[in-house]
Amino acid sequence: MYQTKTSEIKPLAYSDSRTRSITFTALSIAVMAVSAWITVPIGPVPFTLQMFAVTLAILVLTPKQAIGATAGYLALGAIGVPVFSGMRGGIGVLMGFTGGFLWGYLIGVSLAVALLAFFRSRGIDNFGVGVASGLVFTFVAYACGWLQYMVVAGVGPVESLLVTVAPFVVVDIIKIVAATAVARVIINALSNR
Repeated sequence: MYQTKTSEIKPLAYSDSRTRSITFTALSIAVMAVSAWITVPIGPVPFTLQMFAVTLAILVLTPKQAIGATAGYLALGAIGVPVFSGMRGGIGVLMGFTGGFLWGYLIGVSLAVALLAFFRSRGIDNFGVGVASGLVFTFVAYACGWLQYMVVAGVGPVESLLVTVAPFVVVDIIKIVAATAVARVIINALSNR
């Protein structure tokens, strides 16, 4: 009789049905939207829980589901559904001061899930790998947000960095660590059912 090791971490739905996959993806889109509505204004770039929600999706979902959830979230926001911070939506948000972070999510998620899949395919899936994947995602989102803010606001690279990245680094690292811990609990709980 085959037994699964309890220490073996596998992303959800690798062997699950299409319906379950769609459900996980849709639920992740909803979590991303709700996390964006929890906003603490800090200058032109608000503090939200989106980095936590997206990192959680990267770690819990399959790569295809994580990319699909992120793309679906951005598509809903682009057509005007109020899923972005401050309950805003529309293409104007994606083209505005903070839009670089949003479209950077898609690039960042794609790179993060590729890194995670690389390590998982070699049997390496520990807390550090989860945090590293979250950091890759966050770095890419920061880079895109920094660049777009610099262009749209017409400021220099250092000023853009001070507005878009510096105030958030410590808090976002805490969110990545928290998302990694929560993801491992979720995966273990669902794997042992």
